[in-house]
Parts: sequence; structure tokens; C-alpha cells
Amino acid sequence: MGEVTTSLERPVTNTSRSSRLRHVDSFEIQPPAPPPTNGVPRSAWARARRRASRWHRPYTAILLLLDFVAAVLASYISISLFEKATSGFSDADKDATWFHTVTYLLLPLGWVVVLWATGAYDRRYLGLGTDEFKRVLRAGVTVAASVSFLAFATKTDLSRLSVATALIGALALILLFRFLARYALHVLRRRVGHAAHRMVLVGTLPEALEVFTAVTRSPAAGLIPVAIHLTDGYAAARGIDTPVPVYAGRNVLALVREVGADTIAVCGSASSEPGELRRLAWQLEGSGIDLIVAPQLTDIAGPRVHIRPIEGLPLLHVEEPTLSGLGWLAKNLLDRVAAGLGLVALAPLFVAVAIAVRFSDRGPVFFRQPRVGHEGKVFQVWKFRTMYVDAEERLASLVDQNETDGMLFKIRNDPRVFPIGRFLRASSIDELPQLINVLRGEMSLVGPRPLPADDGDFLGDVRRRLLVRPGMTGLWQVSGRSDLSWDEAVRLDLYYVDNWSLTYDLSILWRTIGVVLARKGAY
Repeated sequence: MGEVTTSLERPVTNTSRSSRLRHVDSFEIQPPAPPPTNGVPRSAWARARRRASRWHRPYTAILLLLDFVAAVLASYISISLFEKATSGFSDADKDATWFHTVTYLLLPLGWVVVLWATGAYDRRYLGLGTDEFKRVLRAGVTVAASVSFLAFATKTDLSRLSVATALIGALALILLFRFLARYALHVLRRRVGHAAHRMVLVGTLPEALEVFTAVTRSPAAGLIPVAIHLTDGYAAARGIDTPVPVYAGRNVLALVREVGADTIAVCGSASSEPGELRRLAWQLEGSGIDLIVAPQLTDIAGPRVHIRPIEGLPLLHVEEPTLSGLGWLAKNLLDRVAAGLGLVALAPLFVAVAIAVRFSDRGPVFFRQPRVGHEGKVFQVWKFRTMYVDAEERLASLVDQNETDGMLFKIRNDPRVFPIGRFLRASSIDELPQLINVLRGEMSLVGPRPLPADDGDFLGDVRRRLLVRPGMTGLWQVSGRSDLSWDEAVRLDLYYVDNWSLTYDLSILWRTIGVVLARKGAY
């Protein structure tokens, strides 16, 4: 009797398989499903099964050690800097045992306990997002308040400067060590795929593939889809290539164990039947398998999404984008001040670049081109000229060599660019004159890419980019620049428009420094 398969894969006789699978029509014999369960009996003595995903256990242990060491190191620095650090501890000059016990043991342990109480070791917040760091800050405030209360209650006259140095230093070191630990975790996930969640996507094929694309776009998130379970049967996947195996008509929990997964992601309308998602959650009780619901709501930042339960119904409330208010006023002030100071500070560099451009090719130093800005207004963008003066005349003969799609024209080794111009483009120095546009209010430091005005009408989703001023840098630059497709660049621009915040701007500016130094995607 031939091999019986329980998936849409064609049976194979060897161990090697293609990374992309071709689905075929087949009659399949399904293994008997285990009887359904309504959950695990509640008991004060029962021990819950360990979670299938265990990467967070060693990571949490490392964080515990790092936090303790950070608090000890901060106490040591404070004691080394201030002679009166022992103030308030009687006879500390003769016997410093109690003083050292408090500073090097009890205070660091207090930090760890408070961090645990504020959820700074909760696996849901580790490795991604800002919640982990917010909880660390909350713990810092709690520790400071606790130390102040204890000193007041016991009437201990502590050295305020040494205590402040120890507490602030511990908070800064804890944040630094956690940032480094997260960076190491992301490197581990990107390079070898370890310390990640293996997911089974449940839903229709379009919904599952959309979630697959979203989660695999950021390997640092640690979500690796390993299979898709279709809720609408095999016919929906007939003749379609998919990046992971596709199954249908299977018991989901049995499938998760078969493929070695630890997480189930319910995609879109897969849970549209009343009570279906709740019964799946019951089935997963005690299994150690995580359950994730991925609604049909993409490119919405976390701060805009709130869950408001009403009579057992969790309503997902999406706030409007912030496009006005004090935040935008602060952004405008930051743009103008930074642009003015930047033009003054970079004046010597501008002179040197101007001389280099004139020696490279006779013609103007600056290149000005009409671009579409805020609310569709056309303005002249300033850049250092990097191409020969006849570049526009030679464009027609190079159109068929375009390496990008959409409204952009890019060639990696464009013959119209002179040698100094290649260096200016690779280092992004050619874009520094756009500070003039920022100072005049035509552009911002951070925003969508300014597109040429002669690239046609901006219709549909693309026109939403015009709700904000274009930027010298943006998500498109820190995410790949010229290596991105047109659709991906538009998606990033729209994400910025919908989820803008002043903190987000500062984050993009910080990431821009690394991208510029790496010269990634600049040509």
C-alpha cells in the first residue's frame, strides 16, 4: 500500500524538499482526531504543563543576572565617587558589613523584586516593543519612592547625592544592559532562527499568506510560520505555490505537535463562527501552546489600538492618527531649529563639496527639481548635483535599464553620475542642502519620500502621503532605501503617516545614522 499523506504535499521518497511547495489534488485519509476537550479542571494543587516555547526561560535568567549586576555596579560607582556615601549608617567607618550588605545585596535584590512586580520579566514584553522599557522606568520610580519612604520612616539621614547617583545609575545601566541583551537576541533570531516562536497559521489562504508576509518581514520579532491550516478546504489552495506546507481538515492541536510548533495564529475571519475561538482556547488549555489572534488590521501601531471588553466581547478600538496638536507644533519647532543650526555647522562642508562638484563637471553646484509636498503643493527641492549636466537628455536611452518599479527611476551603476557624485550619494551628503527646504517649511527632517512633480497624479492610497510634509529621511531610508520596491516604499510611507509620533521621529533619526554609515541601499 502506498504512502498516505495528511497534507497537500506530494509524497516524497527522500528527505530533501523544495523550499516552495506545489499543491496537488489528492484523496487523503485523515487520522482519527482526539476527542474534544472543554479545558483543564481547576485545582489548587495541579501543576500546569510547561509551555512549548521555552526560549524566554534562559533569557529571563540572563536579565535577572544583568539587572542585579547593574544595581551592584551603580552602588559601587556611587560609593567610589562620594566620601559621605556611608552617611546614615552608624559605625560604618569601623565596621562596614551592614552598609555593604544594604548597598551590594539588599538594594540590588530590591531592584529585582520590583522589576518582577512591574512585569519587566513578563515574556509577553521581552524582545520586542517598548513595554519592557516602560516597565523598567516604572520600577525605577517605585524603587526611588520606596528608598525615600524607608529613609523617612527610620529617620535615616542618607547622603542624597550618593543615593540619587546609585538609583539613577542603576536605572541607566539596567536599560543599557537590557538594550544590549535585546540586540543579541535579535542577532540570534536573524542569523540562526533560534529563540523564536514556531507558528501554525489558521485561516483562509489569502489571510494566512498576508500574516505570513507581515511576520516574516521582521525576523527580529521571532515569529516563524512553519505550516498553514486552511479553514476553507483544499480547493482554495489548488495549484498555488506556498512558502510552507499547507494542511486542511486536521485537528489543529495534533498538527501543531506534528510540525513541532508552539504557537497557533488565528488569521482574519477564521474565528468568525460564534464560540469557535473560545473552544479552541479551551482545547489548548494545559497544552503549553500559545494562541494568537491576527485580525484583518495591518500597519496599525500598538499605541493606536486598545481592547475594550464589553459583556465578554473584546472590542478592538482603533484611534485616529495624530495629525495636529502640540506634538506637531514640537515637530515643526524641532525641524526649524535643527535645520538652522545644521546649515550653520555644515557651512564649511558645503563649501568643500561645492568646490569638488565644480571640479568634477562644469555646471551648477546645486540641483533643483520640482517635488510634490504637503497637500499637493509643488516646491523646488535642493540637492548637491551628482550627475553630468546632460543627464536629462541621456535619460531616454536608459529607461529600459530601470531597476525599480512604480514612480521611481534608479540604476545601481548609473553612467550619468560622475565619480564624486557617487561618493556624495553613497554617504547621503548630496541630500544635506534639503535643510534649506526644512528651514523654509517645505520639508521636515522625517517624513515620506518627496516624489518628482512630473511623475503623474497621486491617486488612491499614494495621495495619503501628502497629508504630511516630505522628509529628508524616513522609514523608507532606514528600511532599505533604493533597494525597496515601489509598493513597499508606499506601504512604509503610509505607515508613518498613520502612526506618527515625536518619539517615532527621534527613533528614525537615530536609525538613520547607522544606515548612512553602512551606506545600505544608497546609489
